[in-house]
Amino acid sequence: MATQPGGKSPRVLIVEDEFIIALDLSETVRDLGYRVEGPFANKDHAMIAVDEQLPDIAVLDVMAADGEVFPLADKLTDAGVPIIFHSGHVTDKDVAERYPDAQAAAKPCPPGRLIDMIERACGQVH
Repeated sequence: MATQPGGKSPRVLIVEDEFIIALDLSETVRDLGYRVEGPFANKDHAMIAVDEQLPDIAVLDVMAADGEVFPLADKLTDAGVPIIFHSGHVTDKDVAERYPDAQAAAKPCPPGRLIDMIERACGQVH
């Protein structure tokens, strides 16, 4: 597990509007020893949290309860936050065109693959 200066574990922002998936993602992140920010069903609520404190990485469903998450993804990308798109709405190719440094996992995603992606993203945290 990657740690930040001061020995703190990375903060992982989760934006997911499907309740059961949001709970599962949160539990997976906690089981890895990371701190969870959220989960947020709305991108606007997540944007407020990001304005208060940037996460270390983000796991984003493309379609939040209040629309596409791309404005939030743009803000996170501009700030250098690694992103994992976890969605049934985009392909790896779609993501690569707009966010070349982001990872993408189509729903349903095997837990082991998602864990690998989270750990890879946390390895990018400086």
